[in-house]
Amino acid sequence: MIDYLIGVDGGGTGTRVRLARPDGTLLAEGSAGPSALLHGIPNAWNAVEQAAAAAFAAAGLGVPERERIAIGLGLAGVHNRGWAAEFIGANPGYAAVALESDAYTTVLGAHQGRPGAIIALGTGSVGEVLGEDGSRREVGGWGFPSGDEAGGAWIGMRAVNHVQHVLDGRAAGGPFADAVMAACGGGRDAIQSWLASATQTRFAQLARIVLEHAAGDDTAREIMIEAGRQVGLIAGALDTAGRLPIALCGGLAEPMRAFLPGELLARIVPASGDSATGALQLIRRQLAEASVKE
Repeated sequence: MIDYLIGVDGGGTGTRVRLARPDGTLLAEGSAGPSALLHGIPNAWNAVEQAAAAAFAAAGLGVPERERIAIGLGLAGVHNRGWAAEFIGANPGYAAVALESDAYTTVLGAHQGRPGAIIALGTGSVGEVLGEDGSRREVGGWGFPSGDEAGGAWIGMRAVNHVQHVLDGRAAGGPFADAVMAACGGGRDAIQSWLASATQTRFAQLARIVLEHAAGDDTAREIMIEAGRQVGLIAGALDTAGRLPIALCGGLAEPMRAFLPGELLARIVPASGDSATGALQLIRRQLAEASVKE
């Protein structure tokens, strides 16, 4: 018997879960470290279970046996079908598991399952559209470092590139470059060491510095304007007719609004829910379909 549902939003920076009863009653939320599949399947499951345990604790409940739990997940990295299959195969005992990309669960949550598009801006970036005919399509989401335009890691990498130019004498320095240098350890040798072990998450942490300096530094502002232009390109590819509502989601959604093209800003609508909400919809749908088949 399934007594609990868990909706999971897992990315490169952290994992958030929402705990609910099968009737839809929300009980609590929990969070943990990254569960993007690029961090490894054991690490992903570990983060999911830590976040779930935190949610049960917040609800004042002990963690029950896994066979009493059905779990829906929207995880970064599901586009790699090998990783996705390995993740499902490593199910530690949950009664049911529904896995999709975090982009798809985000569009489900943002528009309550109705047609619409989302552009998720966090550590990475991705767009997803649910068409009026029920079709779905993803734009972007190719992953760091080759893609994920306008995501935090993409922004952070451009900040580090500016610092490299400053240290070489190819660009003028200033408070913005100084702040990025300090975050990466200081001088040239320290930055080389930082780069040798820098992850997507560490690059993304530099986006905050870019945003802090965008009002007063030309380079920081240009980085953010280009990020806004990339968001516009994603939106255009998602909905060429320009009819569907678009929700911006993720930690960079709100600060990015100031750098969006005006014609896109006019089409942005508030998200009704988030990826964890969509993940709960996902697992409810799977359980309902299984019930019909029985």
